[in-house]
Amino acid sequence: MLIAFSVAPVGSGDSVTAAVADAVRIVRESGLPNHTDSMFTTLEGEWDECMDVVRRATEAVGKHGNRVSLVLKADIRPGHTGELTGKVERLEGRLAGS
Repeated sequence: MLIAFSVAPVGSGDSVTAAVADAVRIVRESGLPNHTDSMFTTLEGEWDECMDVVRRATEAVGKHGNRVSLVLKADIRPGHTGELTGKVERLEGRLAGS
């Protein structure tokens, strides 16, 4: 499964960098395959392990304020792994004419 999520404190000022860094640190320390871009962090793993990481990241962000915004999108495809990079590789192959 792939889970893309964005988590940020609400009402904590103009910058959320410190809070987001705390969340991304938890994702990276989880050992699950992951990728962070300017809008979302995506991780790959089994349901329980992914949701545990999202929960812990959300709790870490919550320490920066009294309200948290969480946006989550999941691609649940049993039996498939390596999709964090596999999907992009297939797309790039198609764009290259392969």
